[in-house]
Amino acid sequence: MFDFLLADKQKELQKEAVAFVKEKVARQLILDMDAEKVTYPTEYLKALGAANLLGLRFDPAYGGRGLKWVDEAAVLEEIGILGTSLACLYSLPSIVGEALSLFGSAELKQRYLKPTLEGRLYTAEALTEPRGGSDFFGATTVARRDGDDYILNGQKRFVVGAKGADYFMVYAKTNPEGKSHESMSAFIVERGAGVEVAHVYGLMGTRGGGTGRIVFKDVRVPKENLLGEENGAAEIFYQMMIPERMTTAAGALGMARAALEVAAAYSAKRKAFGRKIKDFQAVSFKVADSVTRLDAARALVYATARAIDSSVPAALARRMVSEAKKFATDTAWAVVNDAMQIMGGIGYTNVFPVERLLRDIRLIMIWTGTNEVMDLIIQHEYYQELQTHLPNRRQIEEDASGAHLTEEKVYE
Repeated sequence: MFDFLLADKQKELQKEAVAFVKEKVARQLILDMDAEKVTYPTEYLKALGAANLLGLRFDPAYGGRGLKWVDEAAVLEEIGILGTSLACLYSLPSIVGEALSLFGSAELKQRYLKPTLEGRLYTAEALTEPRGGSDFFGATTVARRDGDDYILNGQKRFVVGAKGADYFMVYAKTNPEGKSHESMSAFIVERGAGVEVAHVYGLMGTRGGGTGRIVFKDVRVPKENLLGEENGAAEIFYQMMIPERMTTAAGALGMARAALEVAAAYSAKRKAFGRKIKDFQAVSFKVADSVTRLDAARALVYATARAIDSSVPAALARRMVSEAKKFATDTAWAVVNDAMQIMGGIGYTNVFPVERLLRDIRLIMIWTGTNEVMDLIIQHEYYQELQTHLPNRRQIEEDASGAHLTEEKVYE
């Protein structure tokens, strides 16, 4: 809807995504995933790989297109209309691919990144643990060095794609006695001996993506599968904030847009008291609020994408992706609730997809860092910026007639 922000090639790419969503994704797949008749849509990922729509930002040598975050955001908004599961599975090659691309060896990229982008291998990120959600550095999964291997033991849960993934990106303690930020490493771990999907969760929404709990029991991981440096996972974790939160934010735009379009189209047909309900301000003003929120969220998401593409400082990138994730997901939740209110009782049934979108959207304010964690990051980075830049700017505090009354400025 913000075509004016896109170059001609980006518009053509977005059209590819529109065509894929319209022609290659069967309605029945969405219904079967929500009914949990499908627990992992392998054919969907194969089709995305065949269309060369996965991992757009990565080197063409590994199956990408060498594009930017703006390109990926434009595609993800279109994928997002399918709901959270399909948008997330689309995003996983981009998320895990970020770690492989920036921290993996040429061999790891050839062995894992390339077939993933081609839709031949499937991946998942194993981060959250039963004893720690937002407390990433409190992880208890351990990888102990044993000759040329690491021995991995522990559990991860809420792993989207666990059911069908061929390999996992796993964070584990390699220096349990060390400082928290110097205690963990990241690995590529293949599904094999000792890797068990112990449970597939029954979810309120976001179904069909094979979200499960993984147990690692004495899993041998070759030292060559280490990403980055041993005990250096903190650097990887902070970098991974960008793809995790950018993909969530961009996908949220599509989910919100889908709910709004269904409700607005309904309001232009449904009549009450002899008039179409869109002619009542109680309805039309909700549409106006939703359009405004969605445009504001889209502007922030695209601005963030451009900022990252422009290589802004890491602290600013962290703040902006956190803002984009928080605002886009909060917006999606507000928009889908208003969509259901506009439609009344019928919106609460499975006659329309709004109830499924509502169940799906509720999760995106929790995953890839809760929105409360986003607040924590946003304020922290802002205060840091304030300390850095305020001394060089106009002292606005002095622009008050009583600014000289220093005895009134009591801080303790």
